[in-house]
Amino acid sequence: MPHIFSRHTKITTPVAVTGDGCYLIDSAGKRYFDGSGGAAVSCLGHGDAEIVAAVQEQVEKLEFAHTGFFTSEPAEALADLLIENAPGELDRVYFVSGGSEATEAAIKLARQYFVEIGEPQRRHLIARRQSYHGNTLGALAAGGNAWRREKFSPLLVDVSHISPCYEYAERQEGESSYEYGQRVAQELEDEILRLGPNTVMAFMAEPVVGATSGAVPAVEGYFRRIREICNQYGVLLILDEVMCGMGRTGHLFACDADGIAPDIVCIAKGLGAGYQPVGAMLCTKQIYEAIENGSGFFQHGHTYLGHPVATAAGLAVVRAILKRDLLPYVRDMGEKLQSALKMKFAEHPHIGDIRGRGLFCGVELVKDRETKVPFAPSNGLAGKIKKATFAAGLICYPMSGTRDGKLGDHVLLAPPFILGDEHIDEVVAKLSDAVESTIATTPD
Repeated sequence: MPHIFSRHTKITTPVAVTGDGCYLIDSAGKRYFDGSGGAAVSCLGHGDAEIVAAVQEQVEKLEFAHTGFFTSEPAEALADLLIENAPGELDRVYFVSGGSEATEAAIKLARQYFVEIGEPQRRHLIARRQSYHGNTLGALAAGGNAWRREKFSPLLVDVSHISPCYEYAERQEGESSYEYGQRVAQELEDEILRLGPNTVMAFMAEPVVGATSGAVPAVEGYFRRIREICNQYGVLLILDEVMCGMGRTGHLFACDADGIAPDIVCIAKGLGAGYQPVGAMLCTKQIYEAIENGSGFFQHGHTYLGHPVATAAGLAVVRAILKRDLLPYVRDMGEKLQSALKMKFAEHPHIGDIRGRGLFCGVELVKDRETKVPFAPSNGLAGKIKKATFAAGLICYPMSGTRDGKLGDHVLLAPPFILGDEHIDEVVAKLSDAVESTIATTPD
């Protein structure tokens, strides 16, 4: 009997034994195109010799040094490289092991910052519905994913949630995209005023919403208004780029496309490209100096912070993204992928929206394309599509609960940055076959 505590105890998964570029290969020799990079992780594909060599070299040189006693060369070099390419006034990097750790650290840093500067009354965090910020209790409380929160809701701290910027489903008839964005951004100011301007510490959001809603970018002008509101009331802006950052949207930092800069940003997934578990929280010099000139100690931490092998992998990955000129390639291939999806699905009666930015694409399925009404949750549509694509040798990321945590289905695509035109053809063909076969057996 196996002793792995599986994510899904009633599903037997194949054993992955090796990777080859954009493909994973199981113990039976079957090849799977990694169309979602796992969970938007494997941005450089599998078996990249340069990244593997960097990991091997570092583990031979120094495998671990606790940050309570030492820093390390790869951590220092990666921090310098990230800040060199970071937006705005981001100046300091706090390394962690993954996305949930990064967002948890960001929430705690926001709170400690205001304690350090003599504003301990600032305690409220505002986030958005249909967001996902991680699975630790603090990060889960910040997230607006109703399905993920449900079982643990009695344990979660109180966080305010305002509307997402989800144009396809929530823009009103007769309202322009810009007007819609300004209207939902205004909810942030309204909530700050409701809670009390001097009690709000931060607003947290994903520049492009990932798994929960399926690659939903904000409309033009939305985040500029959000930034203005945060500035007006002294509220920190935390951007969660765990899934959409590190080149996934065609920008090293996703917020660059929106023309804004955060006070704190969280990254992970593509930072290590799957070669090591690594994430990071970046903050401005102002926030860092509040700690430095105050207590001098950020009251937070985990054993593997700044792990030398993990940061060596991250350093090699970011260098590769920049030196191989992959950011414009991601933008170009993203346009090709979206064009191919639209050519195949634009008139499909059960495809409501095709959206995204760069190689971060979402396809939303609906019962009726004209009314945008979703399929009934009882159909389990996303799960069936996942099973069908996997059987066909395509790994993608279908999810249910797109609209409100219960209603709606979408498929998220986040392929490696190294894909070619032939891979786009493979993805679209296999996804189309899976959608057709699944919908054909789905009740009206």
